[in-house]
Amino acid sequence: MDRNYHVFSDGRLERHNDTVRLVTLDDEKKFLPIEKAEAIYLHGQVDYNTRLISFLNQHGVAIHVFGWNDYYSGSIMPKRGQTSGQTLVEQVRAYDDSDRRIELARKFVAGSIHNMRANVTYYNGRGHDFEDVIETLDETRDRLDGVAAVDETMGVEATARRAYYATFDDILPDGFVFDGRRYNPPDNETNSLISFGNSLVYANVVSAIRATALDPAVSFLHEPGERRYSLALDIADIFKPLLTDRVIFRLLNRSQLSTNDFETDLNSCLLTDRGRKTFSKAYEETLERTIDHPDLGKKVSYQYLLRLEAYKLKKYLLTGEEYVPFKRWW
Repeated sequence: MDRNYHVFSDGRLERHNDTVRLVTLDDEKKFLPIEKAEAIYLHGQVDYNTRLISFLNQHGVAIHVFGWNDYYSGSIMPKRGQTSGQTLVEQVRAYDDSDRRIELARKFVAGSIHNMRANVTYYNGRGHDFEDVIETLDETRDRLDGVAAVDETMGVEATARRAYYATFDDILPDGFVFDGRRYNPPDNETNSLISFGNSLVYANVVSAIRATALDPAVSFLHEPGERRYSLALDIADIFKPLLTDRVIFRLLNRSQLSTNDFETDLNSCLLTDRGRKTFSKAYEETLERTIDHPDLGKKVSYQYLLRLEAYKLKKYLLTGEEYVPFKRWW
């Protein structure tokens, strides 16, 4: 499986013979096996030049850049693995068709709610009583069938997410609180982790979409806008409970992260370098896990599930075969 490489050191990223080399400010040299890379994530202050970009383009490797506040800043994407005018035309047609767009919007939200419910169900009975939250999630999911506009669909998803987030303070260990979703900037440790984790999911989905002929700027749930890949937002919502939230619960409940891994400044709470490294390592380990896929009849990684989601959407657009969003079954 192609790997993601996270660079936290400050320095220079460059092509060196037929691979990529990081030269740190202390003149330490580290090599990244480019033949095994899907994307490089830059978390530090890193210089690079067009020679490196051209080399990464030849190998189909993306660069995802994260700013000082843990947020995703942008990507340098290689040329597409596939290009299809027909796919783009059908994608735009589906966006312009109000019935097809609302159908897809409902599917994305249904997948998201299902995977939130799977997390709540896991913890229900393990020292917690979340039956009322499960009931609320079921009710919001059932409301989707009667929704006739995309903004109403977003409202249903927001209602479900509020109920889901209400479980966090019970799931989290002593010393960590959630107290509602806040960002730009995050105001406590849990919100900081959610923001950072969701940015990683979004960047991974951007890479997954690149492997198809889909246009990442043409979306169905989130409104297409400037300076963002809104289709990645659609798909990322499905996987955030599985990737971001489960990693957060695992790291905090196993005391692999502590309040010392955060720094507070100017009414914000952000991960330290050690905190980002710890979370990124656990996140990548999760992406590399494999499960038995009931339809494919083989083991697939979590990372492959992201790419498979993009392919399922493309197949729906081209053939009309029903798009069934990813729903955790194990």
